[in-house]
Amino acid sequence: MADAVTRAKWDRMAPRFDSMASKGAERRWAPAKRELFARMDGRILFLALGTGLDIPHFPAGRTITAIDISPRMVELAAPRIAAYDGTIDAQVMDVHDLPHPPGSFDQVFTSCTFCSVPDPVAGLKALHRVLRPGGELFMFEHTGSRFTPFRQMMDMMTALTRRIGPEMNRPTVDNVRAAGFRVRAVENVFLDVVKTIHAIRPT
Repeated sequence: MADAVTRAKWDRMAPRFDSMASKGAERRWAPAKRELFARMDGRILFLALGTGLDIPHFPAGRTITAIDISPRMVELAAPRIAAYDGTIDAQVMDVHDLPHPPGSFDQVFTSCTFCSVPDPVAGLKALHRVLRPGGELFMFEHTGSRFTPFRQMMDMMTALTRRIGPEMNRPTVDNVRAAGFRVRAVENVFLDVVKTIHAIRPT
């Protein structure tokens, strides 16, 4: 069963999500996202579709299963789904309760997702299960920092932001390893706060 508290939080945020995210951050990170998503191939799971702001950065012609915990987010994503030159099967789903059999996907992509998953290691373990052995995890995430004063600032910010959405200080790379993945590459996009992560499910 989906986390009702998390679902309600993102349902409430959905109507104003585009105005909050689309003008600044989305434009700034668009080149890095396009480069990451260009690696989409095979059976693809995309986590946390939201209102579909990432869809214009997807390469054409892919078949993608996209999930989000919020029905309202998925509803608002419909025009972008319809405009995509490929196939997107959008489903309302909690990453902690994926119904897919083990090894269902060749790749999983996330985009600013694991700052908000309530139990990040459990969510990553769920992704590990549905990836085939040797399958790839590609993440575009903002994380905590190991540098002063950013680390302390993000700890303070998280006390406020976790009530309405993301946590700013998560050790996402460590969480990926804790879930059983082998990290292949970590590339910093902005300081050590915004980064891409490439990991595989070991064979």
